Amino acid sequence: MKGFCKSHPKFVIDFATVLTILLSFLSALFYFSLRWLMATWSELTVDEVLYHLVAPLQGSSAAMVREYILHALLPSIILTVIIITIFAIIRGKRPYRHVVLATLVATFFTSGYTVYDAWDDLDIGTYISSQFERSDFIDTNYVDPKTVKLTFPEKKRNLIYIFMESTELTFMDESFGGAWDENLMPELSALSKNNEDFRGASEALDGGYAMPGATWTMGAMFAETSGLPLKISIDQNAMDSQKSFFPSVETIGDLLHREGYTQELMLGSVGYFGGRKLYFQTHGNYTIKDYSFWKRQHKFPSDYFVNWGFEDRKLYEYAKEELKHLSEKNQPFNLTMLTVDTHFPNGYVCPLCPDTYDEQYANVYACASKQVVDFVRWAQTQDWYPDTTIVISGDHPTMDHNFCKNVPEDYVRKVYTVYINAPVQPETEDYRDYTTFDAFPTTLASLGVSIEGNRLGLGTNLFSKEKTLSERFGRDYEKGEIEKKSELMVKLGQIDKAAAIESKEAKELKEKEESKKAAEQT
Repeated sequence: MKGFCKSHPKFVIDFATVLTILLSFLSALFYFSLRWLMATWSELTVDEVLYHLVAPLQGSSAAMVREYILHALLPSIILTVIIITIFAIIRGKRPYRHVVLATLVATFFTSGYTVYDAWDDLDIGTYISSQFERSDFIDTNYVDPKTVKLTFPEKKRNLIYIFMESTELTFMDESFGGAWDENLMPELSALSKNNEDFRGASEALDGGYAMPGATWTMGAMFAETSGLPLKISIDQNAMDSQKSFFPSVETIGDLLHREGYTQELMLGSVGYFGGRKLYFQTHGNYTIKDYSFWKRQHKFPSDYFVNWGFEDRKLYEYAKEELKHLSEKNQPFNLTMLTVDTHFPNGYVCPLCPDTYDEQYANVYACASKQVVDFVRWAQTQDWYPDTTIVISGDHPTMDHNFCKNVPEDYVRKVYTVYINAPVQPETEDYRDYTTFDAFPTTLASLGVSIEGNRLGLGTNLFSKEKTLSERFGRDYEKGEIEKKSELMVKLGQIDKAAAIESKEAKELKEKEESKKAAEQT
């Protein structure tokens, strides 16, 4: 090799130059990407990063893509151009080799620093150690719905379940248990006061705590409908090439499907993102009515795309139409909705949004509060309402770091939670300490379902006196144990690859056929 370098000096220098430029770009992109992630996301977790590395990213917000390009990709390109310019100016001069070598060393130094920074910010050390540290907490406390006797009422109730993006109690004032000086969501506050959030006799509102594995949208939806954290094995869960999503787990969708419910998932973004379409289709045979579906119905121009797809005011409008059709069928229904306007950063300002506050995100939350309560009030005037339970739940706390910078570190952030028109009342007046896992059995109970033992998944029926896992073991202990490796979660996540994996080509062909069929029907 030494002889080769002497006989081909120009080739070696050219190779070193190209390598240095490439590594400089990648190192800069790595550095700026991490800085952007940590400045944008609040309490980003390794579980979430790993999940989105293998989950479909179709339908990502255009605003998020622009933010990434502006704060990570563009600076990396500019820095790389500067390096190329310097190389071009001094090429052929004596210090050229030394400058290339120094740049290469700086690249490795920057990459090393970024790794160290990521290790510290994401607490990767704790995550890795937790993967080697096994816990039987989930294994011991998980209650498989297949083993529990569930008794549905003779006349089954309808369910409207609204996941409100990034909506938490934090943004109410202290009189309601929030952390803000001013209540950004007065309509939602009043709704909770007049309905059930399991605060007992307390004046402060109550809500679910998002445990590890439930702090991003798909993780939250999985947690609230299965009572489990979304802890995946990367090699088993490449969501863009699977036909199943935790196939052996019994969810609320599976249970209601067997009881004859018509089920729909409505959302203003693209269903494939994060594996949401896959999950709800394979657990309850939900009809997915997402951005792509409504575009095919010509509800808006084909080039219309704002935020993550279309705004929540359209979602509520379309939901009213869907509820009219669903209520005309001779079957109970489950309409599950996911809002999107309050997604960080800063949320989406629609024509209905007020201009009350200095911060855009605050105005978006105020608008979201009014819209969802207006929708509930509309529902309460419909003929089908007496036989319908409405559940409104934040999916997870917001990830907007800057918006929450003034929230005290010791404040416990919980998602907004309320049960409306349930046929049962809580058996205790205690202020409950609960997580979003508890939504699974509690939602069934709110439909009048009798649950043997009052527990499903890791959740507890909050209408009962049965203690939640947080009340039995303490929230911090439960959180620490859930972060560790669970043999049960590994087993539940395993799939028969030969049966479950289909080629991307076959999947694309299937999607084209579905789109063509839908267009013909339209």
